[in-house]
Amino acid sequence: MMSGYWIPIAIFLPILGGVLIPLIGFSRAKTREIYVLSVVLATSLLTAGLMIAPPEGAVSVVSITRTIDIAFYVDGLGTVFGVLVTFLWPLATLYAFEYMAHEHRRNTFFAYYTMTYGLTLGIAFSANLITMYLFCELLTLVTLPLITHTRTKAAYVAGVKYLIYFVAGATAAFVGIILFFVNGGGLDFVPGGLSAGTVDMAPGILGASFLLMFFGFGAKAAIFPVQDWLPSAGVAPTPVTALLHAVAVVKSGVFAIARLTYYSFGAAPLEGTLVQKIALSFAIFTILYGAIMAWKEVHFKRRLAYSTISNLSYMIFGILLLTPAGLVAGLLHMLFHGIMKIALFFVAGAVACQSGLHYVTDLRGYGRRMPRTFAAFTMASLSLMGVAPLCGFMSKWYLAQAAVARGGVYAYLGLGALLVAAVFTAIYLLTIVLRAYFPQKGYEAAGRPEAKDPGLYMQIPLGIFALAVVLLGLFAWPVAEWIRSAVAGTFI
Repeated sequence: MMSGYWIPIAIFLPILGGVLIPLIGFSRAKTREIYVLSVVLATSLLTAGLMIAPPEGAVSVVSITRTIDIAFYVDGLGTVFGVLVTFLWPLATLYAFEYMAHEHRRNTFFAYYTMTYGLTLGIAFSANLITMYLFCELLTLVTLPLITHTRTKAAYVAGVKYLIYFVAGATAAFVGIILFFVNGGGLDFVPGGLSAGTVDMAPGILGASFLLMFFGFGAKAAIFPVQDWLPSAGVAPTPVTALLHAVAVVKSGVFAIARLTYYSFGAAPLEGTLVQKIALSFAIFTILYGAIMAWKEVHFKRRLAYSTISNLSYMIFGILLLTPAGLVAGLLHMLFHGIMKIALFFVAGAVACQSGLHYVTDLRGYGRRMPRTFAAFTMASLSLMGVAPLCGFMSKWYLAQAAVARGGVYAYLGLGALLVAAVFTAIYLLTIVLRAYFPQKGYEAAGRPEAKDPGLYMQIPLGIFALAVVLLGLFAWPVAEWIRSAVAGTFI
């Protein structure tokens, strides 16, 4: 068992490592790459050790008042999120080296990119609402320069929209936290939340505080109506959008909703209430909204962004079923979607780098010009569509099982939304695959004539992700059982 003080070390190592990059002022790309990868790998190894042998109890870093402090701990729920972050970040960093090779201000880019790793881990291992809130807002501030990195008009517009949505979300979440706290709710995360204590909170107060936090943190999870920032953020470099859509920002929002639902409020006080029905209604609507908008969208990265909006609410739907099976299914889809979606975005980025193309209508014949890249895209697409036995099918199967077991109008409405969204997913992804592999006769390939598969820094992550969607599908049951064990005791 590791000492608890290793937790803040793992969190602040990449933050400090990122701060030092512009101060050192690397002039050679290779030296910077060795430094960044060393920091990221050291963080991943240290975090893996903490999750394998988690320290007992929480570690307080800063005491704000007698009752409020910045504290961290490693528990089962945090470990589920931490595994995703720890696995994806080194591969995303490797991809970023090649993608950013010809971009400007690379020291600044990798400074913020590396710092984001530590802030995301800070969310995963937060021991209370204040710590999670603080790191969520720091994540907003650190990712904003990444979104505006290209310094184009579109990038600045996206950055302003990003900031407006997240400041509004932060305000709502903060008001919700204060309302919850002054009416007897605890700030520390406890399995079962209010169910584990003696506080009898008035239904109106409980509902208002939950919905304020739900939509406040839900802005990062792109729940309707606070979802519009996500497609706009696609103007950022692909290593940024991939992490935004696969793990760092959006999954932090989903994780925050899971954390406050089960460790601040508890399933029992929310079960069957109007609050649960309202939150489920917005999740169900978002599932359909994102899928339909993805079907209509022709810009490659924006299509994938709308797909992310839909899939994030798959996870939220499972979480809001307020059953053990629903929580496991939601977290399982969080893990599997992260791998599928980062692969899809990496393909979009590789296509843009190699060909200069950004619209799905221009991809005719690219399955032949970039065979390895589109093989990875096809595998991830089939998985996200829900083709057995790939991992996307398995997580959706668990969600469907949880909905049927839960029963009731909202569970079946959610199940129906999942089925309809699956049809749209097949359409908006298969049209890309079919264009790439089966172009019309006499077509003329768009983009640069020399376009081909990217280098190894991009191909290695894509190959690993393509293999992962197969292996995780075949071994989905042990993964689900691991999640079930990790969150055991959550329901009191």
